[in-house]
Amino acid sequence: MRSRQKKQLIQYNAPTTLNFALVSFVVLILHFATRGASTEKLFCVYRAPLSDVLTYPRFFLHVLGHSSFAHYAGNITLMLVLGPTLEERYGSRTILKSMLITAFISGFLQYVCFPGVALLGASGIVFMMILMASLGGMRSGGIPLTLILVFVIYVGQEIVSAFTAVDNISHLTHIIGGICGAVIGVGLRKNE
Repeated sequence: MRSRQKKQLIQYNAPTTLNFALVSFVVLILHFATRGASTEKLFCVYRAPLSDVLTYPRFFLHVLGHSSFAHYAGNITLMLVLGPTLEERYGSRTILKSMLITAFISGFLQYVCFPGVALLGASGIVFMMILMASLGGMRSGGIPLTLILVFVIYVGQEIVSAFTAVDNISHLTHIIGGICGAVIGVGLRKNE
């Protein structure tokens, strides 16, 4: 007799992306439940004394914090579109490492360069994923035109916006995320 294996109707297909989305949602609920105190204490990065033990985890954890459901939805929707393809191509662990690298670099630079401004949200990770995904057509010895166009359009727009827009968006984080995605993606492709 053959044993019949049940097919799963719903598959947990991208664990890093899905876990990130879930943890970010829990952080958002905490944000509302504590009227922003939990986010301010742990899930955004800002200039704080180096003697404050929470300064260091904030370099990484700021990507989990969001100021509203709209902020969360905008970032997480794009992650849910891009993440599964990237995890399938590079592996969940590699995507997690890429997220951690991007979070640290953007958090540290925010801490150093903008002492009076707090940063939270996953947009740097989203930009990292956008640039990594645009490397899909890379062949050995060449740079895909899609990478160049995405870099020019997305990162170029952010550079212009950084100098012209008056908003609460960290354009530097988007630029850093895009650069991280391009550098990490090219490095991963060279190792294939």
